[in-house]
Amino acid sequence: MSPQRPSTRHCLTLQEFTPKEVESLLALAARVKARPAAFRSALAGRSLAMIFEKSSTRTRVSFEVAMTQMGGHALHLNGDEMKLGRRETVGDTARVLSRYVDGIMIRTFGHDIVEELARYSDVPVVNGLTDSHHPCQALADTLTMKERFGRLKGLTLVYVGDGNNVTHSLMVAGAQLGMSVRVVCPKGYEPSRRVLAWAQKTGRATGGRCSVTHEVKGAAKGAQAVYTDVWTSMGQEAESRKRLKDFKGYQVDERLMAEAPKAIFLHCLPAHRGEEVSAGVMDGPQAAVWDQAENRLHAQKAVLLTLLGKQKKS
Repeated sequence: MSPQRPSTRHCLTLQEFTPKEVESLLALAARVKARPAAFRSALAGRSLAMIFEKSSTRTRVSFEVAMTQMGGHALHLNGDEMKLGRRETVGDTARVLSRYVDGIMIRTFGHDIVEELARYSDVPVVNGLTDSHHPCQALADTLTMKERFGRLKGLTLVYVGDGNNVTHSLMVAGAQLGMSVRVVCPKGYEPSRRVLAWAQKTGRATGGRCSVTHEVKGAAKGAQAVYTDVWTSMGQEAESRKRLKDFKGYQVDERLMAEAPKAIFLHCLPAHRGEEVSAGVMDGPQAAVWDQAENRLHAQKAVLLTLLGKQKKS
């Protein structure tokens, strides 16, 4: 069988969508959140295969609940049992699953695995997380900001920490939505130059801006959102001691948040209080992390509706 039909759409990095389509995804997510009953049978009879090579709490629960609440069904596939790319090629797995299900969500390590899965799949593939991108998280993040500020264009998000998958997806989404994304990181932990170049080029058409700095002091001034993530991501445990040393001084604490007194604090979770964020900020009045976590459900519903089924008008 040849690779996928050209008409098959996927969500791998958000770069597959135009700025207008990203705005439409967020608008749909807001409608689904406001009137969930109107979408109760929107994916009736549809099945989603969920492949987990990285363990998960929020990703598994939010996708499974999303499918259930819209009348569909989700199947949990354990990566250790599947041995993706070892028992059979990733392409063969894609071909087989395409005969059984209406969509595939995968949470894994290398982004090349997701790309290969999509290349051979006849059904939509959704990136639930790779080492390079976390698109559904960025949709939930921007949905949270839209709820708080009523708009996204012209807003400033300051990300403090490692230039990782979350950083990349925030840069991509921010550029598409006309936001300013300021990445603050230690030297040697900068985000991908390729993603940065893409975001800066896209931003020239949307009014968005993307920059990288190593200076923490004053970085949050003028921001509407301050964001951080764990310093040691899954798969980097061997680097933990070095990272704790390298990221010293990059904690989001009360002093940093005081530079932007009207800003909200965001974190994709799980959070390590006392490392990348102080307990006072994590549990303080500026934190919007629980709304942000909930919005994974609504944002992912919008992605599933867009890729797997006909949207039901509310």
